Amino acid sequence: MSLLRDTLAVFRMIKIEHSVFALPFAFTGAFLAAKSGPDWTMPSWAVLAPLAVAMVAVRSFAMAYNRLADVDIDSRNPRTKARPLVTGELSVAFTKRFIFVCAIVFTTACALLNSTCLALSPLALAWSAFYSHTKRFTPLCHFVLGSVLGLAPVAGWLAVSPSRLGYPALLLFFAVSLWVAGFDILYACQDEAFDRSQGLHSLPAAQGVPRALFASSWTHAAAALLFPMAGWYAGLGLLYTIVALLVGGILVWEHKLIRPDDLSQVNVAFFTLNGVIAVFVFLGAWADLALGSPWMFAR
Repeated sequence: MSLLRDTLAVFRMIKIEHSVFALPFAFTGAFLAAKSGPDWTMPSWAVLAPLAVAMVAVRSFAMAYNRLADVDIDSRNPRTKARPLVTGELSVAFTKRFIFVCAIVFTTACALLNSTCLALSPLALAWSAFYSHTKRFTPLCHFVLGSVLGLAPVAGWLAVSPSRLGYPALLLFFAVSLWVAGFDILYACQDEAFDRSQGLHSLPAAQGVPRALFASSWTHAAAALLFPMAGWYAGLGLLYTIVALLVGGILVWEHKLIRPDDLSQVNVAFFTLNGVIAVFVFLGAWADLALGSPWMFAR
């Protein structure tokens, strides 16, 4: 029973269900790196399996590191006082060991992929950890977090094509980075007063909720343009284009749910709608590649 309780506490600490944000984009990058057209074949599970392990491991590493770095802040924030490190369900010593194990698992999975992924793995770990410190000195912290998840399609592409990083992966990097930054700004609006009182530099604390919501909407507008651009450059066609347009519509709906005087729907926008977006983009790209939909665009 104790093992089950501890495991559930770890899952709560790292929010394992949020792997849906990064993993679909890693697979999208991997699928796009394979040759498109009527002879397209899905990357082998010898690539996809270690890629999935690597993505879950690095995300778990980043979340656990963030909880450890922020434990003093979380203990003072009424919204985060129930987190396992704050309540004592998980100890600091255990969390440090967990972070170390995640780093080893991630590095091992990268080694199973190829030498390029292995060589870049320390940089990925360092950048994933760096985010946790940025809100202490810059309101651009949301964009740093975005870039961490933006590496997912790049990692997927390099897992399949380690010697050549394609423009679709770079466009997806910027699309995902801006998409994540936009919804992280929305999420941070909940803590505007607390962040300001603690001297933390989130965008809502620095500029106020109305301006932060405005910045988030324009950040998401840029992401909504970049998602279809990535598909067009990759040679995708009608199916993916429809999905990309749906993504833009979901982002508009997301911003309709939230107003400066009503943040009650933040969790719906942050968790539900954004999880849908990640899965939709992946399924749209997969369907276009596998079925060879009409009106494919030439690279």
